[in-house]
Amino acid sequence: MTAEHMKEMIWAAGAVHVGIVLANIPLPGRLRVRERLAPVPRFLRQIFYVHWVYIVIVVGLFAALCFGFAPELAGASGLGRFLSGFMAGFWLLRIGLQLLYYDGEVRRENRGLDMIYLGALVALVVIFGVAVIRPVE
Repeated sequence: MTAEHMKEMIWAAGAVHVGIVLANIPLPGRLRVRERLAPVPRFLRQIFYVHWVYIVIVVGLFAALCFGFAPELAGASGLGRFLSGFMAGFWLLRIGLQLLYYDGEVRRENRGLDMIYLGALVALVVIFGVAVIRPVE
């Protein structure tokens, strides 16, 4: 795999991250988060929202890394390979949570979105995994 091709794959991963960030804009309404969290104590709702926002910020940071440091993430540096490995592991764990932990009924209600999201996660794991296993110098 050429360095240019790997860099383009990392840019594609950045676009997937942007898509995940953008999907989080309408997601609370679609999942009726406000309604479903209404009976939860205020402090726990605040924790939930803060964590959600922080995760979206981290995913936005991943996108920025992909667009700003694609050659490094593709294997041009040790730090880049480390970050690619971290992101591959991060998204691999997320696949496991999606499949084994999240409520199956909600996933079935949103089957199309669920499948698109799982496909995006698999793509991220593959792209960053390739960057770690077959780095381009």
